[in-house]
Amino acid sequence: MSLVQYSDSESEADIPSPYPPAKKPRHNPPASGLPPLPATFHDLYASSSRVSVQDDPSLHGGRKRIIPHIEGNWPTHLYLEWHPSKTELTILERLIPWNYAKNPSVLKVHSLLHSDLGAQLPLHISLSRPVVLRTEQRTEFTDALQNVILESKIAPFNAIPDTLKWVSNYERTRWFLVLHVQRPQNDNLNKLLRLCNNTLSRFKQPPLYSPTHENQASPKNFDDKFHISLAWTLTEPSPDDNTYVDGIDLKSLEDLHVGFDAVKVKVGNNVMSIPLPSNT
Repeated sequence: MSLVQYSDSESEADIPSPYPPAKKPRHNPPASGLPPLPATFHDLYASSSRVSVQDDPSLHGGRKRIIPHIEGNWPTHLYLEWHPSKTELTILERLIPWNYAKNPSVLKVHSLLHSDLGAQLPLHISLSRPVVLRTEQRTEFTDALQNVILESKIAPFNAIPDTLKWVSNYERTRWFLVLHVQRPQNDNLNKLLRLCNNTLSRFKQPPLYSPTHENQASPKNFDDKFHISLAWTLTEPSPDDNTYVDGIDLKSLEDLHVGFDAVKVKVGNNVMSIPLPSNT
C-alpha cells in the first residue's frame, strides 16, 4: 500500500486519451416529481456548526485536527464534488467492507456516504491538500482561482472509477477506502490540479501531489492519485485487509460515470462554486 498525499497537478501538453469521449455530465433526476434542488443549496449546508475550537477527537470519531485553530487562519480545501443518485449510492454502499467475518483483521470502518444521523453526504476528488489562508488573502485567492479556471477552457467532464484500495493521509493518522478514477477525456484532472497548485503557490501554500516527493519521472502526471473516498478508519489496514478489498467485485462500476462541472472552494465553513467553462 503506497502512501498517498491525501487532503482526501502540474500539467503537460494535451495527451491523447485512451478512453472514449466522456458522456455529458449527468445530474440526478428529481424524486417524486419534485424539482431538483439548486446546486448552491448543498453549499449552504456543506458544514455542521462548530462545536469546539479545541482539538477534541471525541467530537468527531477520534480524528485529530490536522490544522490547529488560530485566529485569523482559514482552513481551505479545493475539490470536485459529487452527489450520487440513489442507484449510484446503492452501488457504493456495497463496496464498503462492513462485514469482516471472513477476514482475520477487524477494522472499525466509518462511512463517508452518510452522516451520523443518516443524511446522505457529498463525495469529492481533492484538488488540494488542507491548506491555510489568512483573513486578508481570502478574496484575493478566490478571485485569482476563479479567473484562471474561467480562462482555462476546461469544460465539464466525466470521471470513471475503476479500482478500490486503501490509502493514507500525509500524517498517516487516517486511512481511506477510495475509488481510483481513470484519466478523463482531455486530461482535465491533471489540468485542474495544475491550476490549483499554481494558484496556491502564489499564496505560499504547498501543492497536492508534489513532484519533489513522488512521480519524479513524470512530475506532471498524477493519474494514479485521483480518487473518491468512501470510508475511513484510524487503524492501518493489514495485508489481509488489502487482500479482502482486492477481492471485492467491481463489475457494478462499469457503467458509473461521475460528472463534474464546477470546482468547489471551501474557506472555513464558506463554500464557493466556480463553474467550469462551457464549450457552447
